[in-house]
Amino acid sequence: MPAHAGGAGATIGVVQPITLSATQHEFRSSLRRFCEDKVAKRAADVDRRGTFSWENFEDCVGMGLPALGLPVEHGGSGADHVTQAIMIEELARVCASTSLTILISRLGMIPIMRWGSEELGARYLPRVASGRSQASYCLSEPDAGSDVAAMRTRAVRDGDTYVITGTKYWVTNAGISDIYIVFAKTDAEAGHQGISCFVVERDHGVEVAKLEEKMGMRGSPTGEVVFDGVRVPAANRVGEEGEGFYIAMATLDRSRPTIGAQAVGIAQGAIDHSVGYLHERRQFGRPIAEHQALRFMVADMATRVEAARGLVYKACALVDEDDPDGQLSMTGAMAKCFASDVAMSVTTDAVQLLGGYGYTRDFPVERFMREAKLTQIYEGTNQIQRAVIANRLLG
Repeated sequence: MPAHAGGAGATIGVVQPITLSATQHEFRSSLRRFCEDKVAKRAADVDRRGTFSWENFEDCVGMGLPALGLPVEHGGSGADHVTQAIMIEELARVCASTSLTILISRLGMIPIMRWGSEELGARYLPRVASGRSQASYCLSEPDAGSDVAAMRTRAVRDGDTYVITGTKYWVTNAGISDIYIVFAKTDAEAGHQGISCFVVERDHGVEVAKLEEKMGMRGSPTGEVVFDGVRVPAANRVGEEGEGFYIAMATLDRSRPTIGAQAVGIAQGAIDHSVGYLHERRQFGRPIAEHQALRFMVADMATRVEAARGLVYKACALVDEDDPDGQLSMTGAMAKCFASDVAMSVTTDAVQLLGGYGYTRDFPVERFMREAKLTQIYEGTNQIQRAVIANRLLG
């Protein structure tokens, strides 16, 4: 027996198989029809223009998608996280930017749902569930990405308000959202323990300094958001002072599995287009789908995607179970890391399968490859995810 067995290292729990219900299968089928009929037709143009698609968002609202993961008592449908993963998969399969539009508001609402007051829940959750509002998550800064404790944004108490001053980078949905979940230092000397969380409305004085020109996810704006002495009611603080770091990390633990679902959807879209192309394209007098070397590539691509899907669903199930054995942080990191690495390799293979056509914008696989890259970076780079996994296992 190895010397470390039974010691301080973590034990990986048994992974129970996730079997989708008939309702979940029906949901996937209806959502796929919606995505093909509505979202897919606009995807290339959304990418080309690099602007937010209000048409796609309004169609998603018509399908009740923003409400899917929000509580019933606040206008949501209370869907489980595996069902939410299916939604993100199907949207990302045709347009990753649109899937991110739904993802980011859900990310912003997690702190309110889990740690916010009843008043905050009643005020903001119905707005997002109905599609009247969208939310952004403001954590990263110019010098504080993976190192969250290095943030410089300050929140100073002034009577019944806080005055927030600072700049946040890489804010998804910047300028579109009217609700911003902002993490700021309420105690500059306390490191991680000095961070607090606030709900800030655009009308409080939020400014968008610039929007980024990005490689992918071009239909989802990303920008620099400035808080220049923005005054926020003290009632808009989420949790207690000093709990912000815990709230931020626990929120990402619950959100990362759906980034994995987004990666799975992107990869699945690349496979589906590749399979169609291989059947249509003829070389040497026969469809190239008959060539063994290409068949084996597709087999490997599909196998990796299915493995990633299973891991994502397991992590989502842990969220639904409220992480009874403390496995979510590690399993969510595994799901996000593995699925996004798979998406990058599968979309690269898809470009290869299409040859010169894959390198052009006449086919969507090059867009899938550009979009897959971001899933390896945001909500914690895959290097950070590996650190989380290793720390959990090795201490």
